[in-house]
Amino acid sequence: MSDGYHVAMKAPQRPLFTFGYEGLNIDSFVARLKEVGVGVIVDVRELPLSRKKGFSKTAFAETLNRHGIEYLHVPALGCPRPVRNAYRNNQNWDAYTRGFLAHLRKQKDAVAEVTSVSRSLTACLVCFESDFNYCHRSMVAAAIRAAGGPRIVHLTAKTEIAEVPKRAAA
Repeated sequence: MSDGYHVAMKAPQRPLFTFGYEGLNIDSFVARLKEVGVGVIVDVRELPLSRKKGFSKTAFAETLNRHGIEYLHVPALGCPRPVRNAYRNNQNWDAYTRGFLAHLRKQKDAVAEVTSVSRSLTACLVCFESDFNYCHRSMVAAAIRAAGGPRIVHLTAKTEIAEVPKRAAA
């Protein structure tokens, strides 16, 4: 520029998506991933089994690969069975959150791995629950963001919801 000032333009950073497949079939799920440019699915289910056709690990990975999407299963970022079972019995989301966050704090290597992946590819954390507000994948995404990962965008079948950072009270 002739005025002596230089403005550095940063390329927009790819987001870290999260997406729950509840209520979707495999074809509509994959179509949505392709629509937003996901390059790798990070499966954060401890046990990647599903009663929904096409969403168990092997079939899921094969379908994604056919569509040019990589598959990465990171069981360490899944919710441990005791925490899941307690929630199933008591439906206490606060207790579930405390239990899962205690587990997540011990998963620094897994968080670092996915943070690295999410910086180089457009990644999407996947679990079953459609409502990201009541799924551990939101907590995983927040840990990745805190570790230097990209901004978070939650996908639904038709929308994208940007994560709103929590602000300290004045």
